[in-house]
Amino acid sequence: MMDWTARHARLCYRLMSRHTRLYTEMVTTGAILHGDRSRHLRFDAREQPLALQLGGSQRADVVKCAVLGQAWGYDEINLNCGCPSDRVQEGAFGACLMRKPDLIADLVKAMKDAVDIPVTVKTRIGVDELDSYEHLVDLVSTLVEAGVDALILHARKALLTGLSPAQNRSIPPLDYARVYRIKQDFPNLPLIINGGIDTLEQTQQHLAQVDGVMMGRAAYQNPWQLSQVDPLLFGQAAPVQSRAELMRAYYPYIEAELHAGTRLNAITRHLLGLFQGERGARRYRRIISERAHRLGAGLEVLDAALEGLIEMSGEPVSGARLPA
Repeated sequence: MMDWTARHARLCYRLMSRHTRLYTEMVTTGAILHGDRSRHLRFDAREQPLALQLGGSQRADVVKCAVLGQAWGYDEINLNCGCPSDRVQEGAFGACLMRKPDLIADLVKAMKDAVDIPVTVKTRIGVDELDSYEHLVDLVSTLVEAGVDALILHARKALLTGLSPAQNRSIPPLDYARVYRIKQDFPNLPLIINGGIDTLEQTQQHLAQVDGVMMGRAAYQNPWQLSQVDPLLFGQAAPVQSRAELMRAYYPYIEAELHAGTRLNAITRHLLGLFQGERGARRYRRIISERAHRLGAGLEVLDAALEGLIEMSGEPVSGARLPA
């Protein structure tokens, strides 16, 4: 989810669900320690509960970043051991770490010794030829011994050679049964399932077997479904009842970010899927795509994109600063 679950997207998601736990995009330890630290770590307090997902394999660097994450106010540190991209392979982290369970455990234990917030791991059910259930059990056992607070399992193995990152999200077959079996064999380990989960109906089915569900691209591409998370999964009222209400709540944030120097397209690129299935959605996307990147673009672009939209409920969205 690199470049996807950025802070502007997360704030929008939080306006739709008070109870969903949000995760940052994977941030490498090198980017935090040697890059623009504020750009990588800052967030709006309203995003919480929020986990910082780290990519790295050097013990000292991972620990430093975990300590920084806690100092910046994150609620959880998550170590990504499942990303198969070329970039992480060059850095010997991500899914490469699945070949070194003892190293993952050492990183977890070192972070646990350094911070007071939960330390979790996100990984896959196998990597390349190391895809037996026995190998997965060995990995999970090692993490449990290291004190991991929760495990997020993507129910596909990773193939580090021969497949692109996009193909790694679809070609290796899903094996939800293997994740369920891990939960049965490690009943005291909080286990979250990930991979190929597109709807809240599917989420409800998985929750009969595991402790949590992580949605990635499906939530990004069709974010409005998050507005039903609180009523369906937590028994709480939805914070907003319509996309129009959501945009009324989001506009002050956009305006403040524009005043702070943020470019409009840095925000609106995360909103392209918001009106999926609604009348006028194609026009909405076209206007944003054509105008939001222009120098000096402001709320008038979003006003124009929203004008004429009508939700399936029949409520007009309108623009012009979305009057109540």
